[in-house]
Amino acid sequence: MLLCTPSITGLKSWLCAAARVSYIPAVSDLVTGRWGRRFWRSALLLLGAIAGVVVSAAPAATNSCPTVIIVVGAPGEAAFGEQFSTWARQWQQAAQKAGAQSFVLGLETNTTATDLDSLEKKLAEEPKESTQELWLVLIGHGTFDGREAKFNLRGPDITSSNLSSWLKPFKRPLAIIDASSSSAPFLKDLSAPGRVLITATRSGTEQNFARLGQYLAEAIADPAADLDKDGQTSLLEAWLMAARRTAEFYQTEGRLATEHSLLDDNGDGLGTPADWFRGVRAVKKAKEGAALDGLRAHQLHLVRSASEEQMPADRRARRDALELQVDALRDRKGQMAEDDYYQKLEALLVEMAELCEAGDKVPLEHSPIAP
Repeated sequence: MLLCTPSITGLKSWLCAAARVSYIPAVSDLVTGRWGRRFWRSALLLLGAIAGVVVSAAPAATNSCPTVIIVVGAPGEAAFGEQFSTWARQWQQAAQKAGAQSFVLGLETNTTATDLDSLEKKLAEEPKESTQELWLVLIGHGTFDGREAKFNLRGPDITSSNLSSWLKPFKRPLAIIDASSSSAPFLKDLSAPGRVLITATRSGTEQNFARLGQYLAEAIADPAADLDKDGQTSLLEAWLMAARRTAEFYQTEGRLATEHSLLDDNGDGLGTPADWFRGVRAVKKAKEGAALDGLRAHQLHLVRSASEEQMPADRRARRDALELQVDALRDRKGQMAEDDYYQKLEALLVEMAELCEAGDKVPLEHSPIAP
């Protein structure tokens, strides 16, 4: 999103982003009534921040960068190996475009360590606390014996319990993508607050070759997947496009679909299917009032827009946290008094404006709004 972009275009993008996470109620409420007055007062604060503050032209020197670990599993057949290598290369290219560190495991031919040991070592070396994301992408085949799911590696396989143990110390944002067959149990075992998980299947019994990995590798840096037109493709948007293309494959081929992808980003381990979404919001109701997913995944961008990249990581993390608070507040609106709801909403909007106002300044001639 372009929340702190110092331009009219940036303001327009902020309004779009605001609608995305329901900062703004019905249009009729903006014109008249108590909320109308409060909204415009907050909007003027945001406009003042956007007009009066120019974000620095380069990322802060103290910012680190995201890390992308791509694990290529045992192919089984040469044709699968070629596909997996292509998908891994597409992820590498996206990481390079993003300025992220990337590491590929599973394609080395001159190593004595097993792929399982190499992955454990690599995760142990990664910083456990950071504002920058760690992306873990599993490309290959998976199995499920009714008790435990495995991702097939050359040599010993990795189980969901293995990975759960290795990831337990991490306090940084995690995006975990298991694009293999029988991957659904990984979602339940790895789900936790602050994590975004994607599996190619909705159960361990969907054991046929999964195609989601191809379409997700293609979509992660594809501007065509940018549904909200904010100049960057979020993980949510890439997943929605990939899931749609996967479904289209089976329809075109006249086959019964043998994979149904799930997304979990609220830590409940339940997951939400792609066909529950309209645009970037889930619109169906889960059973027993379970929370829907998608909000956190929409905040993660491997390839960020220029303005998003300019925002220091700590302020971006705080902005994202405020967005989640706004959406949680919206969900509680029906149980709150009207004045209490709008007072809390206004406080969140004002803090978001202050985040913009705290931005580093550059000379006016370097500003996008300069004549």
